[in-house]
Amino acid sequence: MELTVWRTFVTVCRLGSLSAAAAELHHTQSAVSRQLAGLERQLGVELVERHARGVRPTPAGEAFLRHARLTLNEADRAVRAARDAAAGSAARPLAVGATPSLAAGIVPEAVRGLLERVGPLDWSLLPALSAQLHPRVADGGLDLAVVTDAPPGLPDDPRVERRLLGVDDMVVVLPAGHPLTGQGPVRIGDLADETWAEDNDGSAALLRRHAARAGADVRIDLAAADLFGKLALVASGHAVALIPGVLTRALRADVGTVTLVDPPTRGVYTIAPRRDPHPALAPLLAELATAFAAGRAASD
Repeated sequence: MELTVWRTFVTVCRLGSLSAAAAELHHTQSAVSRQLAGLERQLGVELVERHARGVRPTPAGEAFLRHARLTLNEADRAVRAARDAAAGSAARPLAVGATPSLAAGIVPEAVRGLLERVGPLDWSLLPALSAQLHPRVADGGLDLAVVTDAPPGLPDDPRVERRLLGVDDMVVVLPAGHPLTGQGPVRIGDLADETWAEDNDGSAALLRRHAARAGADVRIDLAAADLFGKLALVASGHAVALIPGVLTRALRADVGTVTLVDPPTRGVYTIAPRRDPHPALAPLLAELATAFAAGRAASD
C-alpha cells in the first residue's frame, strides 16, 4: 500500500469532502475517488460513506484512520531524520506522545522549558490515547509519552520505565452561562439532570464509577470523536462533561468548570523506553513535573 493513498484517505476524513481533499492535495476529484476505491479493494472493506454534506469514515474507516495517522506521522519523522543525517545534524530528534488533554496543556509548556534549557532541538508531538501510546514507547518509536491510568489502566511492561507525575482531580466542564460555572465543590447528584457527553471509554468509566459511588445516575447521551469535539458540545450548550483538572488552564473561553465533592481521579505518568533513553529525557522529566504542578494548582 502506498503512503500517498493513506495520506489521501486521512485528508478526506479530516475535511469531510472529496473535492476539498482534492484541492488541498492538488489532485482531481476523480483521482481522489480512484485512490480511495483502490484502498478499499486492497483492504476488502468500505472505509468511507457518503452523506448529505460530504463523506465520513465508516466504523472500519475509523479503526483504520487511527493507525493511518500514526503511520504517516512516523513516516514524516523518518524522512526528516534521514535529511537531518545527510545534512550532518548531530542532534537526535525527540519524539513525545501524550494523551489529548495533556498534549493541549502541560506537555507543550514542559517542552518550552526544555528548549530554554538545552537550546534548539527538533521534536514532535503525537496526541493519542494511553493504550495507543504505550506500544509506541515500548518499541522505541517514541522517546517519552505522558499517559494516565484511567480505565483500562496501564500494562506492566519490562521494556518501559514508568514514573508517576502526580494525581489529577477530574472536574466538570459546563457552558459559560451555566448557573454552576465557577462554583463548587458540588455533588454529582446536582448534575444528574444534565445531558453528558464523552469522547472515550476511560473517561466514561470514571464518570459512571463516581456517580455510582455517590448513589446518583448520569445520562451519557452524546458521543464526541475526541476531546475537542466534546468541548464543542459543551460550549454550544448541548451537554456537560468530565475533563482532567490539569486541562483547566488551556480551556476555550466559552466554557467554565465546577469541582466535584470527592472527585474521580487519575494518575498521570511518564513512560519511556528502558533502552537507549534520549539525552534530553532527564531535563524534560523535570520540566514536566513543574508544568504538572502548575496545572494542578490552577485547577484547585
